[in-house]
Amino acid sequence: MTGRILALDWKLPHLRVVAGEFFTADSISAFTAAFIDPDEIPTRWTYAVPPERDGVRRTYLDQDRGFGRVLSRAFARRRAEAADLLYKGGGILVCRLRPRGDPLELVTPDGPLERLDRYSFLPSLSLVDRQHQLSFPANARFVPRRGSDVIVTRVDDPFADYLREFSGRISYRAVYQDILETPLERFATVLAHNRVGDVVGLSLPFDEGRLVLLPPLDGVPPEREAAALVEAVDQMSIRPPFVPVPDWLSGYSLPGEDALADELRSLIERRDKLAAKVEEVQTRLEEASRYKRLLYTKGRFSFLPAVRDAFRALGFEAEEAGDELVVRSPEGDAIVAAAAADSGPVGLPSYRRLLARVDQARTDGTGPHKGILVVSGGIGLDPKRRKTEFTPEVLRGCKSQGFCLITAYSLYKLVRAALAARDEEGNATVRKRILECEGEFRE
Repeated sequence: MTGRILALDWKLPHLRVVAGEFFTADSISAFTAAFIDPDEIPTRWTYAVPPERDGVRRTYLDQDRGFGRVLSRAFARRRAEAADLLYKGGGILVCRLRPRGDPLELVTPDGPLERLDRYSFLPSLSLVDRQHQLSFPANARFVPRRGSDVIVTRVDDPFADYLREFSGRISYRAVYQDILETPLERFATVLAHNRVGDVVGLSLPFDEGRLVLLPPLDGVPPEREAAALVEAVDQMSIRPPFVPVPDWLSGYSLPGEDALADELRSLIERRDKLAAKVEEVQTRLEEASRYKRLLYTKGRFSFLPAVRDAFRALGFEAEEAGDELVVRSPEGDAIVAAAAADSGPVGLPSYRRLLARVDQARTDGTGPHKGILVVSGGIGLDPKRRKTEFTPEVLRGCKSQGFCLITAYSLYKLVRAALAARDEEGNATVRKRILECEGEFRE
């Protein structure tokens, strides 16, 4: 495909892509393909029409001075253009998968109610086989759901290749569902789904045209995304149209077909077993290497769990207690605080937080009275190249209170040695050294 491509409200800098705005750009059917991000469409009415008591936004056509009728005509025009692009032009329409958003109801005194949302511009599609029916977008639900657990399906499709190229940078904001739970694979190509099977990427056939729903990307330069999308459109345009295989076709076999089908089934079984083995080994590898998070993560949801796992590897019982840990062992108990900094040493706030927690335990007469502060300063640097990971004030405070001050790198080396030796007596010695340390822990 060498024709021009239209991008509506989607920043895609490319020589063949013409940028435009949804309500003002040229006709969609004047191009060979179109990219549409409907994210900003509802702002046309959300700023102008406040929600009523039931939470629904409504405009009354006999009172709004033409506001609702202008919107209705705009959507009808875009819907007709999209239908012409797909059905008559055999073109490709690519849309970002978003939630439907705040709808707008157009109310007339004596006419039927019209409801507008992000996807009201999409043309209708009806596909039927003996047992199922796909009605789009009438039975389509764009359910708000966020995540990055995207699994690209094993299909030979240019847009599946596009998703595979940006694996790890896909973050969906909605999932596609069919109200009647129609098996989509009978009528369309599922490009990607999440871990629980919700569809996050879909390609629907409109005769020789194709409507593609894609999840958003995070952190990808627009130039790179544009090049990948244009390449996918070009590859899609030279492929035969999607045609569902009828149930009765299996009764018309050709010589040699059964043998090839058996060979293919055998290869698929071997591939699935190998994929399962790869996933198993990958899970074991992630489990074995999780202690490395000590060296480069920060925050309560990454660094603190890594510190917890490290203390458990040394034989402590470790549980999270708010923003800190409580560790217990036959050698003694302690309260552990953890702090990491992107650049430079860790300062006093983390020490003060630990001091307050220990003081409270001493005052209440409950909990450990020993404090341990785990710090990781300058996590952007190689641990071997980090100089000072804590300020002098932090060191003085820990010494005065009898707290143990240990760097994440030192803790990591203790864990690595414990995993290699698997010596409980040696672990007990390490635990005792940590609990008896006052000031900086030295190996």
